[in-house]
Parts: sequence; structure tokens; C-alpha cells
Amino acid sequence: MKELFDRKAIEVIRSFLMASQETIAVAESVTSGFIQAAFSTAEDASLFFQGGITAYNVGQKFRHLRVEPVQALACNCVSEKIAQEMALHVCDLFHSQWGIGITGYAAPVPESDNNLYAYYTIVYKGMITSSRKITAKKDESVRVQLFYVNETLSELARYIQKLINLHE
Repeated sequence: MKELFDRKAIEVIRSFLMASQETIAVAESVTSGFIQAAFSTAEDASLFFQGGITAYNVGQKFRHLRVEPVQALACNCVSEKIAQEMALHVCDLFHSQWGIGITGYAAPVPESDNNLYAYYTIVYKGMITSSRKITAKKDESVRVQLFYVNETLSELARYIQKLINLHE
């Protein structure tokens, strides 16, 4: 059976966070909690994974993640700025050094011009380390969600690997 989550990326992230005694939290929309599920499968997850929140609409993103509501309504909560706000505020919400925010479309809808894409942001101690748009081919929604999850985890693992290489 093919693994759902990028095990190698999860292990790089887990090892680094445990060695540096840092934690991560996740704010998700489009991925419906799959990033949280991915981290929960790691050995000793409770030692580095603080938890996360899945917020689907403007009201919940505003209430829990303090996204700016006027801008969120204007873009249907899907933009790089919204992903950045989600990532920054989930760190405050869960008292973690690292945060991930992701929002987008896993199924074609008129608001996305029937295209599939997501924005994710990774933050570290209040600074954005990575923020980008991912595009996906049309497929079953769950496959698109897992594609977004693994792209995001891979990006975080690449960033961590660069940090490790700088300190060697």
C-alpha cells in the first residue's frame, strides 16, 4: 500500500524539532486536517506537534485565526495573505515556534474559475520562511488534498535541511 503522507519529510521535521526542542502548529482549510493527521503519525508526535485547527469559513478564520475579514471575503478566504495570517496566528494560538497555514480549492468551483490551487505559508518565530501557490491537476478531492499536504511537508523538510546544512 502506498503511504498517504511523505514519511521522509515527516521524519526530517520530527527529528529537527525534537533536537531543537521546538514545536509546530497547523491552521488548515483546504486540507481538512490532513496535515495534522500526518504529524500525528510521527513517533513521539506529542513532543513536537502542538495541534491544529481546521477552519473552513470566514467567520471561523476571523474568530480563531484573526484573518482580516474584508480581505478574506473579497477572495473567498483563498490568497497568499490569508495563508500567511493563518500561519502566523496559529503559532500564537498554540504557543509554537513553527506554524503552517494552508487554504485553497481541492474541487473545481466557480470562485476558483474551476482551477485547483492552494496557498501555503510556513512561519518560524513570527517570520515567514516560505509562502507559495501550489497548483494541482483535476483529480478526486482527497487526492488533491494529499498532494497539497505532501508538497507543504516537503517544502518544510527542504527548508529544515537547509538550516541543518548551514550549521554543519
